[in-house]
Amino acid sequence: MAQASPPTAIADLRRYLERSVGCEPAAGTLPFGQPAIDVETPGGGLALGHVHEISEGGFAAEYAGLAAIFAAGILARVSGPVLWCLRGRDLFAPALSRVGLSADRVIFCETWKDRDVLPAMEEGLHTRGLAAVVGELTKLSLTASRRLQLAAGASGVTGLIIRRWRNANEREDSEAPSASSTRWRVSPSPSPNTGFDGLYRQHWHLELLRARGGEPHSWIVEACDAAGSIRHVSTVGDRSPAADGQNRALAG
Repeated sequence: MAQASPPTAIADLRRYLERSVGCEPAAGTLPFGQPAIDVETPGGGLALGHVHEISEGGFAAEYAGLAAIFAAGILARVSGPVLWCLRGRDLFAPALSRVGLSADRVIFCETWKDRDVLPAMEEGLHTRGLAAVVGELTKLSLTASRRLQLAAGASGVTGLIIRRWRNANEREDSEAPSASSTRWRVSPSPSPNTGFDGLYRQHWHLELLRARGGEPHSWIVEACDAAGSIRHVSTVGDRSPAADGQNRALAG
C-alpha cells in the first residue's frame, strides 16, 4: 500500500497556510452567468463548499490544459487565496492570469504523486482562510473523495479536482464513482470560420457528466475571458444539422 506524505511535510504545510491565509470562504452558489447553463445546474451554478471534478477530452487530454483554464476561470470569480496541489511543473501561471487568476493569489504545492496530493488537499480543505483548493489527481477512491467532501462541507472551502492520466487504464480510473458533487469535462470544439478578419475566443464543448440532484447536459461555450467568465454559444442537442455539418468541415 502506498504511503501518504510524511507527517513533517503536512505539518509544514499547515504552518504555512496559517501564516498565509486570512479570509472567510464564500458560501452558496457561484453562477456561471449564462442562463442556459445555470438553469441545468443544481442550485443555479457551482455549489461552493463542495468538491467538483474536471477532466478534459480530446487528443491532449492527458495534459489537462483546458481543464486547468476552466478551473482557473472559476477561481477568478471568487475572492481569497487558492492552494494548488501540482502533479508536475507544467502549469503555466501566465495562462491563469489571462483568465483572471493572478499568481499572487495562488499557493503552489508541489506534491507530485496522488498519495501526496490527497493529504495536502484535505489539509487545505480544512483551512477556512482559503477560497479553494485545487488538486491534480489520477486516481480518486470513493473513500478518499468522501473525506475531501466532508472537509469541504465542514469548512466551506471549495475543492476542484483536475483529473490527469498517462494511459488508457488511468483514464478509465477517472470514470469510477466518487462523492464529488459534480463532474465536468471540457473538450476543444471548432471555432467560427472567420478567416483572417479577427481572432475569436476558442470554443469548448462543456459537459456536465454527473451532478448530485441534476441531469447530464452539454453546451458549446466560448473559453474563459479575462474575468474568468465563459459565454454560452449553443446547446449541443439544439444545434441544427447545417451547423453540425459546418463544424465537421472545420474540424477536418
